[in-house]
Amino acid sequence: MKESTTKEKVLKRIRDALVKSMPPPYGGVDMETPVIDPPPADRLDEAFATAFTESKGMFVFCRNVEELTDGITALVKGKAAGKLYCNEGFLKELLAGLSLPYEDENDKIASCQAALTGCESLVARHGSIVLSSRQGVSRKAFVMPDIHIVVAGTHQLVADTKDAYRQISEKYSGNLPSLITFVGGPSRTADIEKTLVYGMHGPREVYLFLLDMTTETQ
Repeated sequence: MKESTTKEKVLKRIRDALVKSMPPPYGGVDMETPVIDPPPADRLDEAFATAFTESKGMFVFCRNVEELTDGITALVKGKAAGKLYCNEGFLKELLAGLSLPYEDENDKIASCQAALTGCESLVARHGSIVLSSRQGVSRKAFVMPDIHIVVAGTHQLVADTKDAYRQISEKYSGNLPSLITFVGGPSRTADIEKTLVYGMHGPREVYLFLLDMTTETQ
């Protein structure tokens, strides 16, 4: 009789397990409650800032729109960023009163040193910026320029990843964007001789300007 191959043995064990399936030994395990307590709801901004800066992201808290515009202007001019790409309505309105020229045509992103965009939400636990293809900007804006500047409001902070997915699903009525990406600071890789290199697959620098919406809405 021909001896069974390793593959046949494995498949036989799988078939036997399916036929003689056993109930889970720990049926009462709670799979819903988070293993780690979420950040306090009133300190999501602090939790995000801590995690984001640990990943080499640059965090700037703005108490009002004036601080926001001053910060963006100082950053772009200080970095001598040259061309700036921006194609989101509310940010173009923000730039209207500033002496910062910008491009809003997608085919010119490659020639821009910096991109200014919004985001979908901010995940406090991991310090991640959630971006999607439904923001009205080209996907190239997230990866091509050396500097990525993101503007967000405190109302966009969520505790964990599942909250970000729930929020984006509700926003688009279940019709999820074709691209959802989580950015946790500058692009980096250690694939080459285990040496950490920044800017390999995206921006070398990521800045997050967080606008305090509690004071803006009062």
